[in-house]
Amino acid sequence: MMAAEYFLGLDFSTQKAKAIVLDGDRTRLASCDVSFGEHPSLVQKYPQCSPNGYEEDDASGRVTSPTLMWVEALDILFSRLASMSVDLSKIAAISVSGQQHGSVYWKEGGEHLLQQLDPEKGLLHEQLKDAFAVADSPIWKDTSTGDECKGLEEAVGGPQKLAEVTGSRAYHRFTGNQIAKIARTMPDSYRRCERISLVSSFVCCLLTGGYAPIDYSDGSGMNLLDVHPVKSGDDPSRRTWMKEALDSCGKELAKKLGEPVPSQTVLEKPISPYFKRYGFSAQCRVVAATGDNPSSLAGLYVREGDIGISLGSSDTVFLWLPEAKPGVFGHVFVNPVDTSAFMALLCYSNGDMTRKKVRDNTQELVRLTEEEEARRWAEFTTSLSDQPPGNEGNIGVFFFEEEIVPHAKCVIRVNASGERVESFASPGTEIRALIEGQIMAKRIHAERLGYRCGRGTRVLATGGGSNNPAILQIMANVFNTDVFTFSNSESAAFGAAYRALHAYTCWKNKAPETPYHEVISETAGELTRVASPSSEVAEMYVALMQRYAAIEDQCVS
Repeated sequence: MMAAEYFLGLDFSTQKAKAIVLDGDRTRLASCDVSFGEHPSLVQKYPQCSPNGYEEDDASGRVTSPTLMWVEALDILFSRLASMSVDLSKIAAISVSGQQHGSVYWKEGGEHLLQQLDPEKGLLHEQLKDAFAVADSPIWKDTSTGDECKGLEEAVGGPQKLAEVTGSRAYHRFTGNQIAKIARTMPDSYRRCERISLVSSFVCCLLTGGYAPIDYSDGSGMNLLDVHPVKSGDDPSRRTWMKEALDSCGKELAKKLGEPVPSQTVLEKPISPYFKRYGFSAQCRVVAATGDNPSSLAGLYVREGDIGISLGSSDTVFLWLPEAKPGVFGHVFVNPVDTSAFMALLCYSNGDMTRKKVRDNTQELVRLTEEEEARRWAEFTTSLSDQPPGNEGNIGVFFFEEEIVPHAKCVIRVNASGERVESFASPGTEIRALIEGQIMAKRIHAERLGYRCGRGTRVLATGGGSNNPAILQIMANVFNTDVFTFSNSESAAFGAAYRALHAYTCWKNKAPETPYHEVISETAGELTRVASPSSEVAEMYVALMQRYAAIEDQCVS
């Protein structure tokens, strides 16, 4: 690898766009971000999206972001990047991570506008103001598609059938159901739509000045892609759309989506000449984009046997699976760094917000000063640590928000005698019941998807909760294996940069089969072992997990 070659990872998440530049040794050279709901020019134009970067209609459950807001944010981001002490002409390849499930609707003639982008004719949002058939893009928080989910499952033979083929049963936020609602409620806009992009592939459209394909991994979060390889043809890893799902969601949908591609594809078109205004070389390559969850798997160095756990506003579990065993809970995607394998994803809505509610003994979250937040988390950690492992037999299920895995909303507290109680004797017991329950649930659900802890298993922890040593120790004991954390917390953005480096290396060396982990592997200091299990405590949790699973089943029923 030439030392002069740099690699750019972009992450378009729900609330901000981020850029990270790495050199060939994966050293960070520069990074910056733009908050959609806080940047002054974006707030002025899109006040309805302040401070979170999206507009929410509580009555209907519809949640959207203005597509042109994202377009303008890319120029702001690159302007900031160009002002930093990094030579953008040395960037050899770019890839993108995008919030999953969101959709962008290009109007007839949209690709012509992309092809005509000119740095002398204004900024992107000025040149693309007439490029979209739908002005506001539905995003992953949208819950307005209940009828479409029901219709899709009925059309293909039920939720289990849909899950077996596409990796997931129908979910409100999944793109196919968003598309179906646009087709039903905005038929003229759908008819005028020439191409539908995911958020990730939409950014690649801007970068290349033409329509960019959806990759297999992000495409797995649409309820439309058959995640299993096509059994005929020269490419044993090729995937395609599920015809019955397409027919249910919209007319001529296959044409509007285009053919999906492997996630490591170096796109045919290099970067658009428009971006010479920021100093990019005309030879800079663009690698197929993927979703933020698959990109995090790439950024966390997850390998077969590992389990990645992100503890954030919502909690997420990432698994590398050699075979797909989809069911009606959880998600199975095509693996973003090895198309012969799969990744499983478990999402939990009761994450950090629920931990805060238990911490503060309240159902209403209040804004606290930074100092007060730190003090309360310190007290939370002390209370958690003071309670013995196993919590003296007290177990809790705390689904304050409607949970995704499993689909339920309830709170159940059970004492050591197996009796339901309204409250526990102390705040520490409540806190310990919450954290032990959340961690045990993650192992139980992962094993239902085919995951098994074994020799060499690593738990890779990230997110805000991974800064809490007491939580990490519980994690080590529940999974009976070592827990590691990372020197960086921006796994999706780093995953985009790593994928750019890997795909570019394969392309440049004409060696497309080069494994990801031969090019991208953790270096000294990037992973730190932060907790190891106690065999005695780990054995105790085996029995406790059986009790927790039974209580959770009661919550579902």
